[in-house]
Amino acid sequence: MATIRLTTLGDSFVEGRGDAAPGGGWHGWVPRLAEMLWLPGDSVRNLGTFQATTQDVVDHQLTRALTNKAPVIGVIVGVNDLVGDYDPDRFRRNLTAIFEKTTGMDTAVFTATYADIPANLPVPETFRTLLRDRFARANDALRDTTARTGALCLDVTTVPEWADPAMWSPDGLHPSPRGHEWFARSVAELLASTTGMSLAAA
Repeated sequence: MATIRLTTLGDSFVEGRGDAAPGGGWHGWVPRLAEMLWLPGDSVRNLGTFQATTQDVVDHQLTRALTNKAPVIGVIVGVNDLVGDYDPDRFRRNLTAIFEKTTGMDTAVFTATYADIPANLPVPETFRTLLRDRFARANDALRDTTARTGALCLDVTTVPEWADPAMWSPDGLHPSPRGHEWFARSVAELLASTTGMSLAAA
């Protein structure tokens, strides 16, 4: 059995939705990132599941991620909290549990802030304003938690490319193949610059 080198936790963004794989299922940024990091497919453990919340990650994914812990762990989750039954205290508590348990001297843990997904959704303007406020507060919580625990945080809120409709699938929630490719490359460059990991040629 291959040694696990990369584990990813989270929701459908991690699952790969928006980037259909030949023959069915999803491709996404995780296998793209693995290729960029020279990691064979059987050394990657993708735990991302459709509609997962931060509570789902704590309850169902975290223990699996800590078993045979990988040296690189990615965590992308929270959008389903923000567009559903949002409890800011529970959200922050779950982020703390996830990052405190995954980070450590032997592990590089990465995540990313939340892009302006509310701009993509066909919702009333009053609800869009509410969602944007939630997303902004969630990004503050994420930045605070990663800074405190030592996790790496890719800040996509400062990247104008994410305002391009071509980066998103028609549902507005999931990246398009172009978006998944961009995200994988950005994470690979972040890991290379902070950990010294080697990248495959673009």
